[in-house]
Amino acid sequence: MTVSPSVQVEGKTPFWKNLGRVPWTWRITIGYLTVMLFIPIAAMFLKASTETPARFWAIATSDVALATYNVTFFTAIFAALLNGVFGTLIAWVLVRYDFPLKRVIDATVDLPFALPTSVAGLTLATVYSDKGWIGSLLAPLGIKVSFTRTGVAVAMIFISLPFIVRTVQPVLQEMEREIEEASWCLGASQWQTFWKVILPPLFPTILTGVALGFSRAVGEYGSTVIISSNTPYQDLIAPVLIFQRLEQYDYSGATVIGIVLLSISLVLLLAINFLQAWARRYDSR
Repeated sequence: MTVSPSVQVEGKTPFWKNLGRVPWTWRITIGYLTVMLFIPIAAMFLKASTETPARFWAIATSDVALATYNVTFFTAIFAALLNGVFGTLIAWVLVRYDFPLKRVIDATVDLPFALPTSVAGLTLATVYSDKGWIGSLLAPLGIKVSFTRTGVAVAMIFISLPFIVRTVQPVLQEMEREIEEASWCLGASQWQTFWKVILPPLFPTILTGVALGFSRAVGEYGSTVIISSNTPYQDLIAPVLIFQRLEQYDYSGATVIGIVLLSISLVLLLAINFLQAWARRYDSR
């Protein structure tokens, strides 16, 4: 028995006929992501594919490139973790305490968002120079900040701090104080209450802020290029290396370094997301 092509098997509707049922919000989302995210990333991979695999590997694993990965990622991780601690502390103080000029300090936290990165780099380089307000105090101790890897860390800490504070702050505002009071009534100390009651539900949010701060620090260019000496094997970061290759018209080489940055960042962000999921499952128990 033959079946006419026009007859469809029951329950088997061709996928192209379901496209008309896709909500318009979903279509706009996919279209916007395609134009603003997927196509640029695809173009970057296509540009890097013009290099042979051997050439690609040679560029990605050159001594200078490996040194910049070291400076970029380890410094960014350090800055994000440090801000994870102090950013949470700042958010706690802004939420739980009232003090003079609180609104001014709260608004100042957002300053790295609005301040041009080049201006931030110039300001930090001046303040932390040997004759600057803070650098002059550290110089007698043998600590040099400007034009060193330490300066890169300071710049990354400065520009990534608001991400942790603004991520943690709303969650702290929504947390019920009654749970803490019940913990105190049961005999728990303030430290035990924070460690056992407050931190577990707050931990995934802190990880989110750390991930955002890390991503911002890895891609930072304007402030770090000014406060560092940009010396290979010392304080040269990967974004500056990319710019140097662009100045030499080595577009494919710059793209290769960019793809390595993208890949490593993606792996680290996936690891952080895994920790977030684990923390949420642990908290739900």
